[in-house]
Amino acid sequence: MTAMSSETESSKIAGAAPQGGGAPSAVDSHWLRELALEAGAEDVGFVSIDREEIAEERPHILEAFPRTRTLISIVTRLNPDNVRSSQRSIGNLEFHRNYEHVNHVAAEIVRRLARHGIRAVNPSAAFPMEMDEYPGRIWVVALKPVAVAAGLGQMGIHRSVIHPKFGSFINLGVVLIDADVTTQTRPIDFNPCLSCKLCVAACPVGAIAPDGYFNFGACFTHNYREFMGGFTDWVETIAESRDARALRSKVSDAEQSSMWQSLSFGANYKAAYCIAVCPAGEDVIGPYNADRAAFAREVLDPLVQKKEPLYVVAGSDAEDYARRRFPHKAIRLVGGGLRPRTIDGFLQGLSLVFQRGKAKGLEAIYHFTFTGTQSRKATVVVRNRQLAISDGHVGKADIAVVTESKSWLAFVYKERSLASMLLTGRLRIKGPPKLLLAFGRCFAT
Repeated sequence: MTAMSSETESSKIAGAAPQGGGAPSAVDSHWLRELALEAGAEDVGFVSIDREEIAEERPHILEAFPRTRTLISIVTRLNPDNVRSSQRSIGNLEFHRNYEHVNHVAAEIVRRLARHGIRAVNPSAAFPMEMDEYPGRIWVVALKPVAVAAGLGQMGIHRSVIHPKFGSFINLGVVLIDADVTTQTRPIDFNPCLSCKLCVAACPVGAIAPDGYFNFGACFTHNYREFMGGFTDWVETIAESRDARALRSKVSDAEQSSMWQSLSFGANYKAAYCIAVCPAGEDVIGPYNADRAAFAREVLDPLVQKKEPLYVVAGSDAEDYARRRFPHKAIRLVGGGLRPRTIDGFLQGLSLVFQRGKAKGLEAIYHFTFTGTQSRKATVVVRNRQLAISDGHVGKADIAVVTESKSWLAFVYKERSLASMLLTGRLRIKGPPKLLLAFGRCFAT
């Protein structure tokens, strides 16, 4: 780079560097956008660390990079036809390829910024993550709320960000930098989601309801079968099988090979059909607008008609839905894989595994008192197929539960029986025992 071109480049960075060197006080947003695009991003937005929309993320961001002043949110584009193929190896190859690409783009942005004295960090767009925290928060930065705040799209009914141009066929990345920018980007003022409910029709385990309700546990158990919890459940199935023949009766050779493939080449999604069928986005909406019936026949029907195993927890809403809606698909009853390590984690996780179908007709207030090393009081209300959790004892309880915290977690893990806990005094209840049994049915683990 010549002295003149270097001077021109530096002039695009607004603000003078602080005394003693370091990053400039503010970076020209137009220059920064061009830098990110040249590095391979297909769209870019900027969000200040002080923005209200990412307030919940702020402590986690600052833990990762205490100098953070601005988040650069980036988008890379997926090939829609690859994602839509009924041959899931094609879709998974596209996801893996693009995750590597978006991480490479973020790293390249960091490298280029370093030339100008701007310090930066790029958290992973997918794995690896902070698995020591599992099953709690394993990601460094939640990319979706950052992308929405940056104006790169809005959340659709399928719980993915829909870009106004590229639709659902995107991967997200983020770069944390130690400088302000001259102009931030803001959320778009409309939602590209068409509310067409094709994602509802495509989901093989009913994780997305027509009214917008999302059953996280159903999605996690099936779509992420070969990730975290599903892998643990598979290992425990092996450990609990007395011999190879017993194992084969529980896990087919095809399923074993699929797990091997995930371990060898990267964990594979079992569905991601909600993204595959989404017609939203300026670049992809054309065929849907031209002939909706033809679009459904070409994109939706092959996924609906595909013969494949569906992974569900026994007694869950997902099991009921899958058996009713997809009788031609094989049902596999598995563990949910979400095992809280603490009482706080147990209470926070209830909403993730709540089964509102199983809660039909139940109207009850539960007062929990956890004793021992993790003492806490909490109120859980199940009413109108909805769940509410609050600290302390609120209202008049229909049933009061007093239990030693470690024993309760062991019971949740199915390592202790309800009878043994009652006999040993580690669990005491005041109220109808049937309400405790009804409580258990509401949470598929």
